[in-house]
Amino acid sequence: MVKITDVARHAGVSPSTVSYVLSGKRSISVETRERVLASIAHLGYRPHAGARALASSRSNVLALMVPLRSGIHVPVVMQIAVAAVTAARRHDHDVLLLTQEEGVEGLRRVADSALVDALIVMDVQMRDPRLPLLRGLGRPSVLIGFPADAADLTCIDLDFRAAGEACADHLAGLGHRTVALIGSPPEVYERQTGYAQRVAEGFRAAVRRHGMDGEVHPCESSAEAARALVARLLAERPGLSGVMVHNEAVMEPVVRAFRAAGRRVPGDLSVVAICPDELAEHADPPLTSVAVPAEEVGRRAVELLMAKLAGEAVPAATLLPPRLTPRGSDR
Repeated sequence: MVKITDVARHAGVSPSTVSYVLSGKRSISVETRERVLASIAHLGYRPHAGARALASSRSNVLALMVPLRSGIHVPVVMQIAVAAVTAARRHDHDVLLLTQEEGVEGLRRVADSALVDALIVMDVQMRDPRLPLLRGLGRPSVLIGFPADAADLTCIDLDFRAAGEACADHLAGLGHRTVALIGSPPEVYERQTGYAQRVAEGFRAAVRRHGMDGEVHPCESSAEAARALVARLLAERPGLSGVMVHNEAVMEPVVRAFRAAGRRVPGDLSVVAICPDELAEHADPPLTSVAVPAEEVGRRAVELLMAKLAGEAVPAATLLPPRLTPRGSDR
């Protein structure tokens, strides 16, 4: 590994002079500066993060806050995280992944440490307690998700309200009159997590608009919970013919439970879902679905953040329109 002393020896200067060239803390003659930079290039010297930070007042590190709380479908979260890390590397940035329930104090600790240049915040609640601090930070941030009040914030996500409407509209267009939304686990609604709230809002709006009979039913992320909910739905709503699922963990258990109860999918029951395409494609039967564009959300969140770091204007709200793909689970 090439050291700063190797650069100094090659350029014929002291190690402190190399440090001053990197940090810009002292005036160095043009001739000496060029000689040092030429030696850096020739030897392939890569200054460590601290030296880069001195030179640019940047750490070249982004914080990605991913509180892995109960009720969250981890594979989708990690798709977003991997996409964000990949996009950050294309901009010569690393990502500090925070997976604990950091909350306000954790956010303040990271922001005050000078470890990161900017922040991406996930699992946004409608009245998220982190928002006042984010608005007052001297560092750029992007939220993956929309709170109830997004003023002075930069947010990106799938338009989950439109996605909920699109699924219910699709069922209405097929002639279904009694429908149900099998939603996220109860704790996700209790936290008022934005995406779950907005899906429910969109579903209810479409149900009212079409004059359908339909309700939202939270469901724990287990096969046992899915079987129990399906049994209750069939007992309480024998005319049920259309189901929307917004809970990746129970999509297949729900279909199996309806089949075990004698309901053919799609012969007797139409099922649509909001989930990543690969989950819908590999289900049995393949599910008609609105895609959760996890990779696109992660990538574009980083692009927004890099534009903000460069001083460029960015849109306050980026809502990705829902894309419904018919497959073999409805008729």
